[in-house]
Amino acid sequence: MESVKLFLQEHLTFKKQLVELAKADIVKTYRGASLGWLWALIKPSITIFVYYFAFSVGIRSSKPVTNSDGVVFPFFLWLIGGIIPWFYVSEMMTQGTDCIKKYSYLVTKMRFPVSTIPTFVSISKIFINMILTGVVIVIYCLYGHFPTIYYLQIPFYMLCQFLLFTPFALFNSSLSVISPDYGNLIKSLTTAVFWLSGIMYNIDRVGSPWLRKMLRINPVTYICSGYRDCYINQRWFFGEVRYKSTLGFFGILILMWAASLFIYKKTRKDLPDVL
Repeated sequence: MESVKLFLQEHLTFKKQLVELAKADIVKTYRGASLGWLWALIKPSITIFVYYFAFSVGIRSSKPVTNSDGVVFPFFLWLIGGIIPWFYVSEMMTQGTDCIKKYSYLVTKMRFPVSTIPTFVSISKIFINMILTGVVIVIYCLYGHFPTIYYLQIPFYMLCQFLLFTPFALFNSSLSVISPDYGNLIKSLTTAVFWLSGIMYNIDRVGSPWLRKMLRINPVTYICSGYRDCYINQRWFFGEVRYKSTLGFFGILILMWAASLFIYKKTRKDLPDVL
């Protein structure tokens, strides 16, 4: 509880600075580029096009997806529905792991609370993710699939990923300052997490039942599948199909917060000296 009180106190004290620093993080990321923050849209668009071309034109393994109501969705729509939240996740695994090092001057020169650094970095990344999600909705409309009542769950899943990967970044960035090898390990696992999260394939089609259960434990799978439930599958997160996964996700969320606050309490006094 002492760590929780400290965390909340630091965030409440610097709540105004968090928004300003989040804006500054976006500007700093794309500073010097002629197109500026538009690269936040261009880079994922290129990635989506490459995957679409590989699976639809090259390998030709992609098939249209049909939901429970018999509505057919092109593979491209299924792909972008799950890959957009992944862009936020991947940035929090890479840039989030280095965020304390990146903003070390806030700690060493200004005595800025370390716990707020992953938070404003996460805010900047989730803001870009909101814009990309809006673009996805427009694309669905262009294909003739207009928003339904299930789209009301999108803020829920966006909040879920923010609440999970903000402490995840605090945990990783604190340890990566102490041990650079740990930071390199987390970043090297990004590709593995991508392919184990059902982003490019439907985990329901995996042949082994126990393997399907293992894949569903992955919180990234829960988030990406949740977005597809909003766009395509039309299922509620508290419904019969999803409620067990939702409970499992929140169990992992609680453990992640407990671990991150514990590590923060143990390392916060040593981080300025190490930096």
